Amino acid sequence: MPDFLLNALLAGIAVALVAGPLGAFAVWRRMAYFGDTLAHSALLGITFGLLLGINLNLAVAIGCLLLALILVAMQNNRFLATDTLLGILSHSTLALGLVCVSLFSNTRIDLLAYLFGDILSVNKLDIITIWLISAAVIGALIWLWRPLLAITVHEELAQVEGIPVNKVRTALMLLMALVIAIAMKVVGVLLITALLIIPAAGSRRLTHTPETMAIVASLLGASAVTIGLYASYLWDSPAGPSIVLAAAALFTLTLTKKQVL
Repeated sequence: MPDFLLNALLAGIAVALVAGPLGAFAVWRRMAYFGDTLAHSALLGITFGLLLGINLNLAVAIGCLLLALILVAMQNNRFLATDTLLGILSHSTLALGLVCVSLFSNTRIDLLAYLFGDILSVNKLDIITIWLISAAVIGALIWLWRPLLAITVHEELAQVEGIPVNKVRTALMLLMALVIAIAMKVVGVLLITALLIIPAAGSRRLTHTPETMAIVASLLGASAVTIGLYASYLWDSPAGPSIVLAAAALFTLTLTKKQVL
């Protein structure tokens, strides 16, 4: 196996493993559009990275985390419906990011790599970073698993039981923002939500408990990465979109089974 393909596989599997349980919560809590909004804000993070002269991956992560906090604050104020708020922020941040990036005429930026991913260009430092962040997020999810399930089933009842609903919800959004930031290298801004949602939606039809749904979602995501990279290598197709298409194909296979969760 060529080194660049092995590096891509290791990075993709790391993202898939953590995207599985987060995607499960996104499906349960109908947060797909939230992930889309955070993904679109990534280009704005690139702009700030260029302005401040810092690492672009770090700038994207900071931008996603800040937007997640802004979204939490706006949702708590409830001056707009959540889907309306997400729609406004999603498209405005994407448009602003594209306009700002285009203004840097003296800076060479591979915009397609950010939009559709460039997993074949990951290096060993990227792999270490992605695995460390993925491990930290998985650890946080294990620690918060029961409170997250409680607020997903019934927020008001969880609050009565003494669970800090707002803090737990904010933690979930921040974890999702962090994973979206590292996943951008794998599948790009426009396809991140697909890697979160499609494996989780497929696993929902195959499992009976929340824990097994999260595990199966991770396995489906890892399988999609493996199949997509193989197809990309075999047919010389774009790696990020190939991974998403592989996930969609696996989801199609799960449609033959009745949904159980």
